[in-house]
Formats: sequence, C-alpha cells, structure tokens
Amino acid sequence: MKKQWCIPEPPSAEFVWRMEDVLDLYEEPYDPKRPVVCFDETPYQMVAEKRAPVPAKPDRVARHDYEYERGGMVNVFAFFEPKAWWRHVDVTERRTAVDFAHAMRRLAEEHYPEARKVRVVLDNLNTHTPASLYKAFEPEEARRVLRRLEFHHTPKHASWLNQVEIELSVLSRQCLSRRIPDEGTLKRESGAWERKRNEEEATVDWRFTAPDAREKLKRLYPPRS
Repeated sequence: MKKQWCIPEPPSAEFVWRMEDVLDLYEEPYDPKRPVVCFDETPYQMVAEKRAPVPAKPDRVARHDYEYERGGMVNVFAFFEPKAWWRHVDVTERRTAVDFAHAMRRLAEEHYPEARKVRVVLDNLNTHTPASLYKAFEPEEARRVLRRLEFHHTPKHASWLNQVEIELSVLSRQCLSRRIPDEGTLKRESGAWERKRNEEEATVDWRFTAPDAREKLKRLYPPRS
C-alpha cells in the first residue's frame, strides 16, 4: 500500500527547514565517523495459537484456526543506516523515556563506538529528546552520551521522511505479520530477519532531495517578503 504523505497547510517555514535538514543529511557522502542513523519504534501485539496450525503441503498452504489468544504488548525499536546497509531491532517491554535513553546509549557505545558523532533521524514523539537521557542517567552520564549524538527531527506529520519507516514496513511484512506468541520468540524471529537483511546488504534507494521538494512541494514554502 502506498504511504500517504501528511503535510501542513498553509505554508510552514518550520516544516520546510526540518524537511530540508533531513534531506541534506541523506545527500551527504558516507562517513563512518559521522554516520546517519534513522530511528523509530512501533508497538507489537503478541498472539498465540489456541490450536496447532495445519502445516503446508504440496499445493496447499498452511492453515490457522480463527481462534487465537492475545499476549502482552511489547515495543520494537528499529535502527537503520541506509548507506552502510545496516539495521538493528531491539524488543523492549515498554517505550518510556528511560527505554529511549538506554537505546540511544547502546546506539552510541555498542553499535558505533568509533564514531565521533552519530546523527540520528527521528520523529517528534515526546520521549525522543535529549531530556530523556537526563531522566535515565546522572547528569554527567547524560551529557557524556549526548556529546556523541546529534538529533535531527523530521517535521511534524512527516514521518515518511524517515527512511526507517520503509524498513519497519518490510519487517512487518516479512516477519511480524504472522502470530508470534511471546517476547522470546519475537526476539529470535526479528533477530533472524535482521541478520538476513544485513547479510544481503539490503537498503533503501532514496531519491527525494531538497531540490525535488522545492519543485514538488513548493506550495509549502512560505512566500518571500
């Protein structure tokens, strides 16, 4: 299904500068010392079978009973660096400011320990701010981690500008669309999907640039006084 763009009316200078800021990041050449990593999160409802499914046979698809049992809700954090063909999925019980802070620390210290600065593209969820790190850590620790990070927020109502949204759509279709009963299974399944995608060096062929925006979305640009 084609993603619908949600854009502001009337023209908004705030929307425009945030959009062009993100698009400029995507146009930069690959720099492992200053990687551009797209980040987002999504809730996931775990679902268990009440009856064992009938396995697939030649000329017959697998069959699942219409009855199922709802499990708990969990959160999926997704990281995606398009120019390095890398993605990572974390499954957490919650999606609080503290969970976000720990995800950012892992991003900087475990996934990019050699980077000078990790530029993070993310949306405007209220937990997606540097303040979350001060909720999770002592001030010295929060400041230390934040020195390694640089946040670039997409405009409000424009999450389509975040390339990880495309990767989450692939994850949903290829991995999460079936019934997954518990957190352990979800971690194994999403981990296997992640490894396969990384081994295949799958990425996003992003072609939308700031000059494209000025032409195709020119109605959003405020008139010059």
